[in-house]
Amino acid sequence: MADIQHPKPPHPPQHQDRQPGLEKDMNPKPQSDDPHYRGTGKLKGKVALITGGDSGIGRAIATVFAKEGADSAIVYLDEHEDAKETKRLVNEYGQQCLLIAGDIGKEDFCREAVEQTINELGRLDCLINNAAEQHPQESIEDITAEQLEKTFRTNIFSMFYLTKAALKHLQPGSTIINTTSVTTYKGSPKCSIIRLPKELLSALPGPCHSL
Repeated sequence: MADIQHPKPPHPPQHQDRQPGLEKDMNPKPQSDDPHYRGTGKLKGKVALITGGDSGIGRAIATVFAKEGADSAIVYLDEHEDAKETKRLVNEYGQQCLLIAGDIGKEDFCREAVEQTINELGRLDCLINNAAEQHPQESIEDITAEQLEKTFRTNIFSMFYLTKAALKHLQPGSTIINTTSVTTYKGSPKCSIIRLPKELLSALPGPCHSL
């Protein structure tokens, strides 16, 4: 007789009255580290700058990079306790973790973050544009000009600002990684999703990869 498969209980609703949210207040806590994964030194001596590295995907990247021998500069807005936990995990694996708090929607801050990474960690080999924000609305009519600009500054402008500041420091073999959200593919029943052709993606400056 086949075993009866019981569905896993759903996660409890997650809601926080602030942007960005705090991982420390989530229940259950997201898994940032796979205890079964053993690094092999693939990134020994490398340095990564990770936006949104205080929690979620960014924290997981910093942790696995530390296992592979890389130091990290973690850029975040104001989630100081979450950032300190990321630093603790990275340090636990014997690597340095530089915490840089500020608004990536501002070009001056992006430039300063890159320079601080170079000054304190000595180099930059991997830029990971991971930080983003979203404010879901039922209708386009509910989106204010202020919300639209703030979202684009964080999600789009920051990638250009950071890439522009980082390019002169990147050597052959360095990498730029841009992450995206599943929201990108959600779309609307009234519209279609348009993706950039490879020809346009390949025109981006530097060694860029889009995930």
